[in-house]
Amino acid sequence: MTTEAAPARLDRTPAGVRLCALTDIAERGARGFVLQIGEARFHGFVVRRGPEVVGYVDRCPHMGFPLVQVLDAYQTPDGRLLQCAWHGALFEPEDGRCVGGPCLGASLTPWPVRTVDGAVVTA
Repeated sequence: MTTEAAPARLDRTPAGVRLCALTDIAERGARGFVLQIGEARFHGFVVRRGPEVVGYVDRCPHMGFPLVQVLDAYQTPDGRLLQCAWHGALFEPEDGRCVGGPCLGASLTPWPVRTVDGAVVTA
C-alpha cells in the first residue's frame, strides 16, 4: 500500500492574487480561502469590517489547527470576536490578538490583504 504525503502548508502568498469581490464577504463577516501554490497549499481567512479587510493564516497559535470546523464559521455568534472551534480561543478581529482561552496573549499570524477596485487581493 502506498501513502501520499499531504501537500506542504505555506504561511504566505504572493502579492496580487485576487481572492474575491469585497461584496462576497458579509459586511461584518469572514471567509476562508485555500490557495494551491505549486505543490503546496495556503490556508487563510479574511475578516471584513465595512470597507476594511484584514487577513490571517488559518492556524490557531495554541495547537496549530485551523480555526474552523464549519466552513467560514470564524466568528463568535455575536460577530464581535474570532473563535477557534477546537479549544475556544478568542481573538480580536482587528489585530488577531488572543483575548481568551488557552493561548491568551498570543496572536494569529497576519496575512497581508487589501482591497483594490472592489476586490480583495493579497498584498
